[in-house]
Amino acid sequence: MSIFDGKLNIEVSSASGIEAVTKREITSLGYTPGGAEYGRILFEGDWTDVLRANMFLRTAGRVRVLIGTFDATDFDTLFDGTESVDWQDIIPLDGKILVTAKSVKSKLFALSSIQSIVKKAIVTKLCRVHNVNKLSESGAEYSIEASIINDTVRLTLDTSGAGLHKRGYRTWLGEAPIRETLASAIIQLSVWNPDRPLIDPFCGSGTIPIEAALIGLNIAPGIQREFSCEHFSNAPDLRGIVQEEAEQLVNRDREIRISGFDINPEAIKLALRHAEKAGVRDKIHLQVADMRNLSSRFSHGVIVTNPPYGERLMKEDELRELYRDFGKVFNSLDEWCAYVITSYMAFEKYFGKKATKTRKLYNSELECNLYQYLGKPPKMRFDEVYKNPRLLR
Repeated sequence: MSIFDGKLNIEVSSASGIEAVTKREITSLGYTPGGAEYGRILFEGDWTDVLRANMFLRTAGRVRVLIGTFDATDFDTLFDGTESVDWQDIIPLDGKILVTAKSVKSKLFALSSIQSIVKKAIVTKLCRVHNVNKLSESGAEYSIEASIINDTVRLTLDTSGAGLHKRGYRTWLGEAPIRETLASAIIQLSVWNPDRPLIDPFCGSGTIPIEAALIGLNIAPGIQREFSCEHFSNAPDLRGIVQEEAEQLVNRDREIRISGFDINPEAIKLALRHAEKAGVRDKIHLQVADMRNLSSRFSHGVIVTNPPYGERLMKEDELRELYRDFGKVFNSLDEWCAYVITSYMAFEKYFGKKATKTRKLYNSELECNLYQYLGKPPKMRFDEVYKNPRLLR
């Protein structure tokens, strides 16, 4: 029986600091995730569940399927363990084989050598089974990762292709963009829900407002893109089933109050193009505006933002002045909350207020803090709380 037909060990990658959010998402899809180790979260499922994870997980980096695991402390053992896998049930004769590697606390640590040995073992197995001397590798790509941690090898098959942060709507990049997966994680870490207004006063090319709109309207993050596993010739074609599920869950009738502002007109032009491509341009307000002029007639709203930081975008004295003014604007809002991600370690000093709590996150490879400022929650009727206990957060 092919691995595509039965139960699978599905492995989801998650960036450092947001693993808990990804686990919560996996649970909400109806699965039971294991612990997060080295940024990987495991759960059991079948091929439909692989496609559902790719389609619906907003904060995951990739979805992989565990093919085999064994111990190896030398290259001979690595070769033999890899060759023992029934690769003919996974990769067709014309499959293009790509191998990546990682090693943590293991005797085998030369990544290029690990990649070479693993690929050689896969090719050897396929050539022997099919009685050929050479593979054409002219077909669909099959990306295998050999991850060696504490001398234990885990061979996994990538099913996502391009990283899942690539939703398909952000084809033009502005300065210092935040990844879609991280933006979604911060929104989910916040107290925001679709009944409360959300503002990003430094929205740049629009990632945070767009991700908030996708959440608010229940639009699956993968609804507009394809995944590499759709091209696997040995796998069942189940995309249509999962696509239909995603489309039925969309709620475009919901009223949401999401705004994004930026002082740079070119950034707003990009944001508008991205919002159009994401299908949410009519659901969010995007406008050229200086953060210093920010105001709102609503109370108990939520600011989620990735403001400028670092020498590349702004000089030190300009950054301090910006954060001082940002703090004054925030204090003028009626019981709003704020979630601000920045690598600038003196943010609280110049913002003028100590955060309710902080959380270490990484924007790409840059270590940042998420500063969380909580205002008083809005008063709610008993029936609202009863229907949605999450509103108490």
